This record gives sequence, C-alpha cells and structure tokens, in this order.
Amino acid sequence: MVATDEQQYLSDLEKKLWNAADKLRSTLDAAQYKHTVLGLVFLKYVSDAFDIRKAQLEAQLKDSSHEYYLDAEDFGGHNDPEYLAEIAAELEVRDYYLETNTFWVPHQARWKFLQDNNKTVIGGADLPIGAGQTIKVSSVGHLIDNALEAIEADNPKLKGVLNKQYTRLQIDQAKLGELIDLIATIPFNHASLNSKDILGHVYEYMLGEFALAEGKKGGQFYTPKSIVSLIVQMLEPFKGRVYDPAMGSGGFFVQSEHFISEHQGKIGEVSIYGQEYNHTTWQLAAMNMAIRGIDFNFGKEPASTYTNDQHPDLRADFVMANPPFNMKEWDAGVSDDDPRWQYGRPPSGNANFAWLQHMLHHTAPNGSLGLLLANGSMSSNTNNEGAIRQKLIEEDLVECMVALPGQLFTNTQIPACIWFLTKNKGERASAAGRKFRNRKGEILFIDARNLGYMKDRVLRDFTPDDLNQVTETFHNWQTGGSDEKPYEDVAGFCKSAELEQLQKHDYVLTPGRYVGAAAEEDDGEPFAEKMARLTNQLKTQFEESDRLETEIKKNLAGLGFDV
Repeated sequence: MVATDEQQYLSDLEKKLWNAADKLRSTLDAAQYKHTVLGLVFLKYVSDAFDIRKAQLEAQLKDSSHEYYLDAEDFGGHNDPEYLAEIAAELEVRDYYLETNTFWVPHQARWKFLQDNNKTVIGGADLPIGAGQTIKVSSVGHLIDNALEAIEADNPKLKGVLNKQYTRLQIDQAKLGELIDLIATIPFNHASLNSKDILGHVYEYMLGEFALAEGKKGGQFYTPKSIVSLIVQMLEPFKGRVYDPAMGSGGFFVQSEHFISEHQGKIGEVSIYGQEYNHTTWQLAAMNMAIRGIDFNFGKEPASTYTNDQHPDLRADFVMANPPFNMKEWDAGVSDDDPRWQYGRPPSGNANFAWLQHMLHHTAPNGSLGLLLANGSMSSNTNNEGAIRQKLIEEDLVECMVALPGQLFTNTQIPACIWFLTKNKGERASAAGRKFRNRKGEILFIDARNLGYMKDRVLRDFTPDDLNQVTETFHNWQTGGSDEKPYEDVAGFCKSAELEQLQKHDYVLTPGRYVGAAAEEDDGEPFAEKMARLTNQLKTQFEESDRLETEIKKNLAGLGFDV
C-alpha cells in the first residue's frame, strides 16, 4: 500500500498539474489535448530516465571498484581536459543505456534542449545539436515533433508509437511552450518514490481526468480503475501470457503490473499481448507500457479485432477486456463460419457474444478470462444469444458471474456485469499457487450491486474492502476455503449453483435470481404487538393532522381567505 505521505504528495501533484493543464486547454478540445499532454509527459519520462542512468554511469566511471572505472591518473588528473573529454564521450555510448533497458535519447530530444529552446524557435531558428550539426526548427510544435521522431529513429520498439502531430495543432505556440515549462515542474525528489512511479501515476491520473472531461467518448479508452483492479485481483495473472483484445490505453496491463509488484512477483514472467482499433489510442497504450518499462506486443498495427486479428495463434493464460457495450454492425467482413464462433454465430446487432467467443478462442487449455459486459448479456434471448449462453453453460465454461452497481462509468449508465470463464474447472494449482478444487458443474454468483460508495454526485466507486470481499469470496469458492473460513453461500450476496438450478431458470445468469434476498434482522417484537403499536401511532398522527388543518383554516379566515 502507498504510505500516507506518498499519497499526499501524489494528490498535491495531481491537483497542481490538472489545474494548470486545464488553464492551457482553452484552444483545444479534450481529445486533442489528451494526446498533446500525454505525449509530452512521455517525452519527459524517457528524458529523465536517460538522465538518471547518465548520472549512475558517471558515478560508475569514477568509482575505482566498478568495472567501468576510468582512472584519472592514466590521464593528467581529474581536471585534465583529455580525461573530462573521455568521460563525456563514454556518457554518450548507447550500449550503456540499452543494457539497463533505458531508452536512448538523442541530444535534440532531451528535455533540457526543449526547455532551453522553446522560446527561441517561435518564428524559426537554427539549433546546434552537437558534433558540429544544426537543425532548422520552425515552431514549438516542430521542436517537439522533431524530438519524438529522433527517439523513434533510435528505438525500434517505439517505431510508429509516438503521436507526432504537434506541428499541426491549432494552438498558440507560446502556450505550447508554457506546457513544456509546466511539465518540467514534475518533481522527482521524493524520498521513497522514483521517477517511474511518479510519472506512471501522473499518466494514469490524467487518463482518468481526460475520460471525465471527454464524457461519453473518453470512456471508450478508459475503464474505472476499481473495476480493472477487481478483475485483476480475481484472476491473479502472476505468470504467463496476458491478452486484452480491446485494450484501450492499456489499463488491464498496468493494473496487472501493480498487482504483481505488490505481491512480490516478477513482471518478467508475464508476456503482454494487446489489440486496439483506434490509432491514437493504440499509441497511448504503447507509451503507457514504455513509461513503466513493460515489454509488450500490440501487433504490427492498430486493427479491428474481428477482421484483422493481430495475434491469430495466441492462446493466453489470462484474457481480460472491457469492450464497447452492445456494439452494433460489428461483423462487416466477418465470415459466418469463422472458427471463433464455436458456440454459435453472434447476432449482427450486438457484439457481446462475439467478444466473449473471440476471447475464449484465444484462451489456453488451463486459461481463464474476465470480461465486462452489459447486463443484457446475462438474460437476452434475442437472435441466438440465449442459445450461445446455454451452450457455454452446458460446456461448463462459465465459472463466476458478478453483478455490478450502477453509476460506475463516466461514459454510460448501462448496468454492467463481469463474466469469468475458464477452460479447466478441474483440480489443479493456479499461477498464484492456489490449490483449486474440482468445481465441475458449479457456477458462483455474486451480487455486488449494494457495494461501493458515491465518490461524487454522479459516480460510484468501490473501496478496497469491497474489492477484497468479492475477491476473497471467489477465491474461497475456488479452493473450498480453509478450516477456519470455509466458503459459504450468503443470502443476498453469493450462491454456488449447479447446472440443474440454471436449467430451471432457462439458463439466465443474473446473480439476483440465485443469491436470493438478504435475511432481515428480527427486532424481537411480536407481530400483533407491533401492529397495535403502529396503528395507535398512526391514529395519533391523524388526530394531529386534523388539529393542524383546523388551525390553518382559522388563520386563513382571519386574513379574509376562506378554504
């Protein structure tokens, strides 16, 4: 958990950045501004990470116990120009940076270069970039695009990833310069947080704020953090292949990294695969991974998951997604006998079961998936949906259904649920080391509609305790729990049901059908006594009502108004 002083520090930083950024937003809409700000945040991060490695390297070159040590006595002492020149030359050797997975940042892409020159280039200027070379720069936007191009050219992993659109922005160049100066104020001198933690947090926070600012459109690339956390905590992706076919800005991958780090796992034991149709969002996700040093495979290009699957042979251990709800006209160019539609052809008017079957197709034999869908997916019988759901149940693929409260999303008021499916309900060990019992023929239903709190007038959120309650219930059910705390059904909250019960409910998967109503506490007062007391109380209230009515009529008559 993040310590209180760290939380305060990050909270202060959030307010400062967002308030200042908001003042500069007047000339751009939120969607443009999102990419403008986050592209610069990324540039600041890679530049700072480079500077941190450079400082480490300089210390190593001067440390007599280190293998990189350059002995000043071999030259003319510590102040000898030849020695200083040799140190400077070594600090520009690319391999020293690549060996620590640090992006190589060319001179014209370093943050100091941008800060030093963002006023100079308004109106055009020739700028020296070292080794006797100069570049011609016509504007602040050109200065930034040039920096991004230089980083892409020197780091193949980032090719095509960075959003080089600053020259085209319809924005006052001086304001763009102000934005560079603003992002330069992100401090990196906290005692226990390093630059990666701070900038990663800033990135995540700003994605959330942009989702709110953009409203409906923003939510397409942003899933509320608590929902992502819930799915990740329940699936526990400790090792293996993790896949999101509708990845947006990569929230599930970021949360998986947080989860692994918090539980002393190794991020290197997880392989990340994703796909995204929107080009700028695909770039955003790649930057999101690069900021955190997470290796990733997002395919050759942004593309439709339905018609241009970027990972056709992938069989992942963990598949997680929040695709667009109830997507229409999704199937142009998709064959009716596509091998992914193993449990039935999804209807053209709704992509819910197309997403689900695509994910299932890409799930490994022992793999599991967590998918956020609209509530209608649990009960709809429209155009083959009921038949597909019945087949999934009969094939014993559905493991758990979670009903969510309303008002969790910035972009839709459609009530949602989470489907958890697995290809192996047999007894086995999970990636997290849990000993799963044989759960064949069983499905767990969790009704979480009464959990959470209103974080403001329109949005609901989960507390950590809410997330833990759902997660622990699921894990206890999977393992059978412990002697001290075995799994038990809780009326109104959770129920382990068998196939016969689902058949009685026509294969509807709505948790409310199975968990029943929470038991109400008995106050101990006999019914006859309670009715007598309440009737007497009501009689007294009627008498008081009559008295007040007479009094009001009398007062109005005194003023000359008869009622």
